[in-house]
Amino acid sequence: MPVVAARGLSKHYGRFPALVDASFEIPLGRIVGIIGANGAGKTTMLSAILGLIPYEGEVRVLGRDPLRERDRLMNEVSFIADVATLPRFMRVDQLLDYVEGVHPKFARQRTEAFLKRTKIPPTKRIKALSKGMVTQLHLAIVMGVDAKLLVLDEPTLGLDILFRKAFYRDLLEDYFDAGRTIIVTTHQVEEVEHILTDVMFIANGRIVFESPVDELPSRFAELAVAPDKLEAARALRPIHERTTLGQPVLVFENPDRGALKALGTVRGMTLADIFVAKVSGETA
Repeated sequence: MPVVAARGLSKHYGRFPALVDASFEIPLGRIVGIIGANGAGKTTMLSAILGLIPYEGEVRVLGRDPLRERDRLMNEVSFIADVATLPRFMRVDQLLDYVEGVHPKFARQRTEAFLKRTKIPPTKRIKALSKGMVTQLHLAIVMGVDAKLLVLDEPTLGLDILFRKAFYRDLLEDYFDAGRTIIVTTHQVEEVEHILTDVMFIANGRIVFESPVDELPSRFAELAVAPDKLEAARALRPIHERTTLGQPVLVFENPDRGALKALGTVRGMTLADIFVAKVSGETA
């Protein structure tokens, strides 16, 4: 059974299509990046998965309907949003007391062990913590919950590079295992490229591409074209074209690499470059 399964998932705000006919499955033990520009539909998709908004179509999360069975589902799901939702008036230790009292699967000792590696004082009020510390605290609580699904919506937005790198390092080393699934939305592709097992590109509310990350190097290539070979390269039907330092660079999906090598220099691509190539036509 997939952790998340969606069929024809759609959401409109008036006439605006925030999400259009999305169908996908996410299995156990994967880290899936939902990548798109601001306003592409990422948060709407997560809100539907979490049962936070009504929607059209069908969604099952861990076999449950997120709208009708949300209370039971939340025992198996953790969520970190880009805007911290922790109660600012509480002290850190009071927050742990509260979570321990309301969540049946919270192991306080795991959270406290993680917090000892940070600079977060247990008696300090949350409103006095920096944004980076609040994010660390949120992650610490999540690590104490035995959840099968962790949903992250732009979790490091606004943090400096040290906090961002530490966040994803801790996520991999201290939380993720084969019995958990993580879904992360972001438009900062470079931040998550190294941790993802799968990617989903979304543009204008539509899923435009899905793939395991390990298939991307063999599926995409870019060609820095020799000056007299541009028309021959275009005849091979690139999916995207740009100019770098005056030289045409063409992107190909499922290319004949032998044919490309005769026309210029063939190079591998970053996830960010693949994203731009795949969605540029969708957002034009």
